[in-house]
Amino acid sequence: MPEMEKENKMGVLPVPRLVITMSLPIMLSMLVLALYNIVDSIFVSQYSETALTAVSLAFPLQNLMSSVSIGTAVGVGSLIARKLGAKDRRSAEKAASEGITLAFIGWTVFALAGIFLVRPFFRMFSSDPELVDMCVSYGRICLIGSLGIFIDMMLERSMSSTGDTIHPMIVQLGGAITNIILDPIMIFGLVGCPKMGIAGAALATVIGQYVSCFLSILFIRRNPYLSVKLTGHKLDRETVGEIYAVGLPSIIMQSIGTVMNTALNGILIGFGTEPVAVFGVYFKLQSFVFMPVFGLNNGLIPIVGYNYGAKKPDRINQAIRFSVTIAVIIMALGTLVFCFAPDALLSMFNASGTMREIGEHALPILSLCFVSAGISITLMSLFQAVGDGVLSMIVSITRQLVVLIPAAWLLSKIGLHAVWYSFVIAEGVSLILVITLFVGEYRKRISPLFHA
Repeated sequence: MPEMEKENKMGVLPVPRLVITMSLPIMLSMLVLALYNIVDSIFVSQYSETALTAVSLAFPLQNLMSSVSIGTAVGVGSLIARKLGAKDRRSAEKAASEGITLAFIGWTVFALAGIFLVRPFFRMFSSDPELVDMCVSYGRICLIGSLGIFIDMMLERSMSSTGDTIHPMIVQLGGAITNIILDPIMIFGLVGCPKMGIAGAALATVIGQYVSCFLSILFIRRNPYLSVKLTGHKLDRETVGEIYAVGLPSIIMQSIGTVMNTALNGILIGFGTEPVAVFGVYFKLQSFVFMPVFGLNNGLIPIVGYNYGAKKPDRINQAIRFSVTIAVIIMALGTLVFCFAPDALLSMFNASGTMREIGEHALPILSLCFVSAGISITLMSLFQAVGDGVLSMIVSITRQLVVLIPAAWLLSKIGLHAVWYSFVIAEGVSLILVITLFVGEYRKRISPLFHA
């Protein structure tokens, strides 16, 4: 039987087993990525609290870069899964190959931003020359050296969309472990390496990304469902349009996080540098809870996309129900840890007395939104899987721009302690909106498949 006539496992494997086999490797790799993010900040915090604040202020730029790379890759992956579900291998390969060109374009934009725009950006937050210089050093290295993450994300999503989640896990592990090993060596000048401080943390990050990039190139060449050309292909307007029908809303959706972080840092720094550091630590810690759910989402998107293309609505229903259950369990456990062990979490970051006092109050409040966020993230996989990513964008705009930032600003008039409740309010509104949009999208896209 010719290779492409074989039914992909996403169309035949029992659904609970399929969700686990597709999502678990991604969840594990994202847990390792979250661990690396936490370890990175722990090492930086041991260097100085100013360095930790600098990394927190640089996070919005890194988030914007990740938003573009991941969002474009989400669009490519969604298109690949739908084309493979419809048994159109040629179009799937075309999407994967053109994704590489889009990755190079994205890197060029951010490299130029790293050269010309980082200093003016950080000067908006502080006039402290030591803090600004640390921010510029860290941000510039991460942006100029970002080609690795752009190529890596594109190839990982391409592999995942064919049902291969093992190799992307290995790729993530390789990059994260490299980063964790290099961080103390390059920050503190161990084993003969010069002491580089925060610049060393940035270089360790970039080197880890290039290790992942190399592994992705190695593994994509062995994929039986795709033959991806890394060079020598032109962009096709129709294919690019299909990619960004999902990818652009995803980019905007995730980029809104940059606006949110920048605005929140602007609000929090009015209370001193410690709340900014606490906010940065929170994002590192919550990633350890959220990353597995994002991994679940990443595994669910190709499953739903493939079975949508193959017109198998029962499998879509089973996959979504099972995934929501898993997401709720993960988020509930995360809430318990944040509520009952905030002091232990903060102690990992060498928190000062003031920073610890702020964090012990903030972390339990912030964790109250975890369960609702987990449900929202899982349900939104339907929007991206069927090619209607604009709905995810609407949810993110509402949550972070329409509700969160105004609520945080208003609550800041009461005091710092009140600001943290803006996240709980925003996630509650977001969940109501997601459920409403999900019901409408399900009736429009999935229900007709039962009669097809």
